[in-house]
Amino acid sequence: MQSTSTLDRPPAPSETSSRSWRKAAKDLSDGFSQRQLWAHLGWQDIKQRYRRSVLGPLWITIGMGVTAGGLGLMYSTIFGLKAADYVPYMTVGFMIWYFIQGCLLSGTEVFIHNEGLIKQLPAPISVHVLRTVWREFLLFLHNLVVYLAILAIFQPPVTWTVIAAIPAILLLVLNGVWVVLLFGVASTRFRDIPPVVNSFMQLLFFMSPIVWPIQALEQNAGPRAWLAQLNPIYHFVEIARAPMLGTNQSWHHWAIVLGFTVGGWLLALLVMRNYRARVAYWV
Repeated sequence: MQSTSTLDRPPAPSETSSRSWRKAAKDLSDGFSQRQLWAHLGWQDIKQRYRRSVLGPLWITIGMGVTAGGLGLMYSTIFGLKAADYVPYMTVGFMIWYFIQGCLLSGTEVFIHNEGLIKQLPAPISVHVLRTVWREFLLFLHNLVVYLAILAIFQPPVTWTVIAAIPAILLLVLNGVWVVLLFGVASTRFRDIPPVVNSFMQLLFFMSPIVWPIQALEQNAGPRAWLAQLNPIYHFVEIARAPMLGTNQSWHHWAIVLGFTVGGWLLALLVMRNYRARVAYWV
């Protein structure tokens, strides 16, 4: 005798009929057109996190400010650097890292945590992806207040080139979408991926020039400093941090990030085409 849950669940669509570029593109298009839905859900995620709190989402800004002030002053002493140079460097690095980390960690559980909505709400799966990226972007905007305070206090040499940070941040968001989509589908199918990603995040953080200055590696590691170029996080951080601090920037960071953007989206679209219809049966 079959169980009730088995009888209630409709049969999964055949793999050949569900694998379509047109359906994958329609899912993304429909998901983006429902921006009022995912924008509202993303904001509600943040409000829910700080429900009954006196300061609410302002705790995000306060937490970033405390981290920037405390760790910035401490590590500037350890590295023997001027606080006026190091604190802005570390603060902007943390802001970008938090966004990348949020997309990676939330992405691995985006469909698992939304199991109820996916089964009950007939919406494109890209709605949940865009909701997650929007939420992480809102958190980034909260931390931007700390950046403005850092500009006022330490006055780094920011010039008109700061506008280059706008396309850099847009690229970060664009990459965040394919990261959440790709890791979301893969983690829904293989449930070992979330703890694996979570385990490597701390290692990835310490291997990236967020806390330690890249100049220190170049001075101490000599020819081996090129190994830092193998870390994609370094390039994603650098395209936004350099213009936000008014420092010089190499074009190769943009070239590598653009390469990851194109390659990542092609891979995510392929996964979307092949496995989009299976997500509801894997959650």
